[in-house]
Amino acid sequence: VLLNTGVFCALVFSSPSAASPSFFSPFKGPLSGAAGGGFTYARSRVRMVLKTTLCRFSGLRIWPGRGMLFIRTDNQQYLFLNKKCKSLYHNRLRPAKLAWTTTYRKAHKKDQVAEVARKKRRTAGKATVRAIVGANLEVINKKRMEKPEVRQAGREAAIREIKERAKKAKAEKAKAQKAAASKSAPAPKAVGRGKR
Repeated sequence: VLLNTGVFCALVFSSPSAASPSFFSPFKGPLSGAAGGGFTYARSRVRMVLKTTLCRFSGLRIWPGRGMLFIRTDNQQYLFLNKKCKSLYHNRLRPAKLAWTTTYRKAHKKDQVAEVARKKRRTAGKATVRAIVGANLEVINKKRMEKPEVRQAGREAAIREIKERAKKAKAEKAKAQKAAASKSAPAPKAVGRGKR
């Protein structure tokens, strides 16, 4: 039997000579009839999910079958909980100024559960040193532990060596070009003046 109250009841008769259904009450506990053959009923709640919406003014929940819908000229829909919310909206009152609205309560830190948001600790990931191609772990650690002065001196020496090598290569190239120019330079030709 499905009642309007959303309660599901099932009658279980134990014998054909059961008590009449006039004894049945859907809101009381299990009933039993006469000594020989009575009846009992099992009652189980059917969970019904009701879709609620929020009032555009107060922020309170609006249950199905409640509320007032206001549609603006730009086709924007406003659902209000009741006439009070609707009239306050049309009178251009700000919900944050009225103590019973959710916006006011949020702004003034009411209804806060004692849940304090814990700051998440970020575990700083340790940088792991790994050997890379061309340098093993000992060489990397040795360079890491060098003093800055030693590192700077080594860097300057390397730069000096590179510059000297480039200068030497440039000098050799210029010398080779000079030698090639002198070998392949033909004797100057006597050029006539042409016809006069």
